[in-house]
Amino acid sequence: MRIFHYISILVFTILIGALIYLYSPHYQIIKGKIFGTYYNIKIKTDNKDSQLKDEISHRLAEINSLMSVFEKNSEISLINAASAKQKIELSSDMSKVIKASDLVYRQTEGYFDPSLGKLIDLWGFGSSKPSEPSDDEVKQALKNSGFNKLRFSKNFRYLTKNNSQIMLNLSAIAKGWAVDEIALLLDKKGYSDYVIEIGGEVKTKGFRGEKGDPWTIGINRPTAHSSDNIMVISLSNMAVATSGNYRNFYSRDGQILGHTISHKTGKPVESDVASVSVFHDSCMMADAYATAIVAMGIERGLQFANRYNIKVMIFDQDLKRYLSNEAAQIL
Repeated sequence: MRIFHYISILVFTILIGALIYLYSPHYQIIKGKIFGTYYNIKIKTDNKDSQLKDEISHRLAEINSLMSVFEKNSEISLINAASAKQKIELSSDMSKVIKASDLVYRQTEGYFDPSLGKLIDLWGFGSSKPSEPSDDEVKQALKNSGFNKLRFSKNFRYLTKNNSQIMLNLSAIAKGWAVDEIALLLDKKGYSDYVIEIGGEVKTKGFRGEKGDPWTIGINRPTAHSSDNIMVISLSNMAVATSGNYRNFYSRDGQILGHTISHKTGKPVESDVASVSVFHDSCMMADAYATAIVAMGIERGLQFANRYNIKVMIFDQDLKRYLSNEAAQIL
């Protein structure tokens, strides 16, 4: 009888486990490294695709070969090396990112400016090591910056620089673009429930559970060396990009220098903002807007967000939270 009792318990346990497995959502998880950071993708699916990771890796490597200033033969590096007045034909991908960059540059009145590549390098946040540029170097680099010094064909398939010294850096928009492109890849393959994260930029679609539960996304606490979240949000069918100087910075003579460069001074911005999270249908646009609002500061940033009906959440240096009108409706 005792043996029968143990067998009954064992069979019952196996049945419960089988039922849990059958009725619990199944996921395919894909991880890797790109753009000097990590990516994590979680797809709710019962059928794992053994080729999917290779397809995703290939697409991300393709984007890196276009957008990376660290690759000397990348498309952006070839643009940066081009002479003034040279007509440069852009790839379809580059054309889309440049077109979006031009829009955000104009909307933000220069607070988002991908032409600050030389200044980003001078301050050690690009392809160069941290340095101490002189005021004259900063002034000269600032003189040779300005997205308005680029000329585009009507369809953004051709670009011309009026100054050969202009250097582009798309790091403030390229990760968001990559997230959107991986989402497009998953959509084409028929997936309807997933979350994609590349270096803190996130896009969600559908739900994580069978009961319509949204995905849960952590917003990092915007303090140096912190690995916990300041809050966790529920998100579905939306992207969120977070920007701040609390991760990418270095200290010089007791001063903290962040990676966001001012288009007015040519120096790292001194902002009352600790972090900015932007919620948008497009992760690319969220990425660019978040960078611009860090440079704007809280008051101007909220005014901008409300003017363009953008969902924005800001934390100041004391971790006080501010919401734009649109963000207040979802958070």
